[in-house]
Amino acid sequence: MNQKIILNNITVRYKIPSERIGTFKEYIIKSIRRQIHHRPFYALKNISLEIMEGESFGVIGHNGAGKSTMLKLIARVLAPSLGRIEVRGKVSPLLEIGAGFHPELTGRENIFLNGALLGFSRREMDQKLNSIVEFSELNNFIDAPMRTYSSGMWARLGFAVATDSQPDILLVDEVLAVGDEQFQQKCFARIEKFRENGTTIVIVAHGMKTIESNCTRVCWIDHGEIKYLGAPEQAIQEYRSSN
Repeated sequence: MNQKIILNNITVRYKIPSERIGTFKEYIIKSIRRQIHHRPFYALKNISLEIMEGESFGVIGHNGAGKSTMLKLIARVLAPSLGRIEVRGKVSPLLEIGAGFHPELTGRENIFLNGALLGFSRREMDQKLNSIVEFSELNNFIDAPMRTYSSGMWARLGFAVATDSQPDILLVDEVLAVGDEQFQQKCFARIEKFRENGTTIVIVAHGMKTIESNCTRVCWIDHGEIKYLGAPEQAIQEYRSSN
């Protein structure tokens, strides 16, 4: 089995002001005067792991642990401060609900916009349109502005666009926590079909049932560091024990 994703000693470091700065103007003035002191914050520290082709890989941890940062690295949305990352294949990211959607555009217009961001041509999106609308179950709302959509409707359309074609790698970050149970099951059925056909899947979720049911291996991250990497049941047990 081939490696699809390789993270080698990855560190993501940010500089955070040591003092509270009330306004942007104040920040600029203090910056010019070199009066701002920063402290380092490590979103991820020396992370090394390999995710194999066709694997369904879960990432768990508390809020701010570094889970979403890891997915952004894999999606090439974020570059590491240190280390090397290698991703082999086309990635379909579901990192945020409706990321890339514009609230003033209609659902139909946003399908084409999001498709362009994913690298599809206008002709390809013309061919995909009907299946995307059908899967999202938003036929009656597809020509309404996205600002009139609920968060669940945003999630439906975002998932439908990103998963209309089978990707090499699918990244899912809590997006399925929104919406009704029936549609969630429909999404997981599509994910399972992708997995059976060889797609590598990385799932971030707070719901341990989701992780246990859909993942073959799980990584528990805490304060930017890997605390456990292995079987889902053991990873969940270790995570719960820590809390």
